[in-house]
Amino acid sequence: MPPSTLLRALTGTRPLTRGVSVSMQQRNRSRIISGSLHGHSQSNMATHMSSFRSWSRVQRFGIAACRQYSSSSGYPNVSLSAPLPGIPKPLFASVDGQEKHETRITTLENGLRVASQNKFGQFCTVGILVNSGSRHEAKYPSGIAHFLEKLAFSSTSQYGSKDEILLSLEKHGGICDCQTSRDTTMYAVSAEVKGLDTVVSLLSDAVLQPRLLDEEIEMTRMTVRFELEDLNMRPDPEPLLTEMIHAAAYRGNTVGLPRFCPVQNVDSIDRKLLHTYLRSYYCPERMVLAGVGIEHEQLVECARKYLLNVKPVWGVSKPDKVDRSVAQYTGGIIKMEKDMSDVSLGPTPIPELTHIMIGLESCSFLEDDFIPFAVLNMMMGGGGSFSAGGPGKGMFTRLYLNVLNRHHWMYNATSYHHSYEDSGLLCIHASADPRQVREMVEIITREFIQMAGTAGEMELERAKTQLKSMLMMNLESRPVIFEDVGRQVLATGKRKLPHELCQLISNVTASDVKRVTTKMLRSKPAVAALGDLTELPSYEHIQAALSSKDGRLPRTYRLFR
Repeated sequence: MPPSTLLRALTGTRPLTRGVSVSMQQRNRSRIISGSLHGHSQSNMATHMSSFRSWSRVQRFGIAACRQYSSSSGYPNVSLSAPLPGIPKPLFASVDGQEKHETRITTLENGLRVASQNKFGQFCTVGILVNSGSRHEAKYPSGIAHFLEKLAFSSTSQYGSKDEILLSLEKHGGICDCQTSRDTTMYAVSAEVKGLDTVVSLLSDAVLQPRLLDEEIEMTRMTVRFELEDLNMRPDPEPLLTEMIHAAAYRGNTVGLPRFCPVQNVDSIDRKLLHTYLRSYYCPERMVLAGVGIEHEQLVECARKYLLNVKPVWGVSKPDKVDRSVAQYTGGIIKMEKDMSDVSLGPTPIPELTHIMIGLESCSFLEDDFIPFAVLNMMMGGGGSFSAGGPGKGMFTRLYLNVLNRHHWMYNATSYHHSYEDSGLLCIHASADPRQVREMVEIITREFIQMAGTAGEMELERAKTQLKSMLMMNLESRPVIFEDVGRQVLATGKRKLPHELCQLISNVTASDVKRVTTKMLRSKPAVAALGDLTELPSYEHIQAALSSKDGRLPRTYRLFR
């Protein structure tokens, strides 16, 4: 309906003749009304006068002011700040203050821990976390955890294939996933709360009753080979550099063992080897069943039903070959000469870059110094030279202000903090043109040395506020809460609540940051280098720079370049 038609429908008026002025229309109406006074009854005259007044109100106040409401002849006389009359009082969900934040934990007779967290909603996230990862493969060929990640949610004793599992979950609007890290394997399902019984039954079957058929293992070998090729070809070198820096920092032990299956081990991993590994590490005392968005009693009941007296497919026996070694930080350097000139996947070429990552030992997440290190990492911040955003994106962090804003030729400078139950690693990743690698390394070593200086009050408060806001925003997501609950209970047997962590962050002082930095600078550096390394300084020179007062590399003199 055209606007003019809509206007007439709302006001009940006839269309105005094109080219006739409003005053002419008013004169015509006056003649009609005056004629009506002589030729009609008193009631007809009242009707015409009412129409005339209505038209006048439309002209003066607009259409909205003249609309008729079913409840009255004008606007409702109810204040917007008062409740509407006749509306029943709303009933809101409420819980006790203690129960609202509490993570409830129950340990079953077989040692399995069940942990849950309240979160109102129609969906829940439930999963099993296992204290098993690449760091536990010291007595096995590396790559078993990588294989188990790819084999997860394949055929089981109840389900003939992965498609059957997905169809079963779709009835409850569910999805499933498995992720492995250096110290944890996590099987997780998000689905409707009504399907909790099906979800826990499925998780029990996927973790304890996998068939591990020959064709599934062969398909996994193909998947792993593809991932290894992709790892070396992708434009983003960060996963490969992270793998290299761990191998340099913890050479040949625990978290320094390969997270991805080495090429030479792909064909040697079979069902017998997997069963041997699973028998050692997939036992109830090394597991946590965690859930978010469900009642604790209901989760415990399902755990007793499907996880208490279940015999795994690999049999029940006393675990052997369990690796309990503690991470030994060694420091060192790992270099990979690689042509980075053809990594672009699109028509616009990516410039050839050399990537350097330098790290120093920090602390485990069980120590009190973990929070000051987290604040220090946030204070360093950084990112890419084309990162967009405001203060919340880290534009006021040190690596932006001191590095990216001052040295236009650097493409990236980012701080990372990796922390485990017995050690940690704080490192800086930087990338630049191969001809400027030496200068780039010196800039990064100077930033490490400047960490030991006293942090400014505004800088420290900004880093703490940003860390707290990041923590709270991440914990808005149900899957993130699930992972936080599961990992904390698996590592410590309890969970620190968000407000406790925020209080610990608020208590960090400039002297705490200075103290942990001074301690960190005493360790040997770990260095990972990828690309054209012609201009890379020697490891001894990098170590000397991190031991100096200003972070500068020793001068070198060459007769020929």
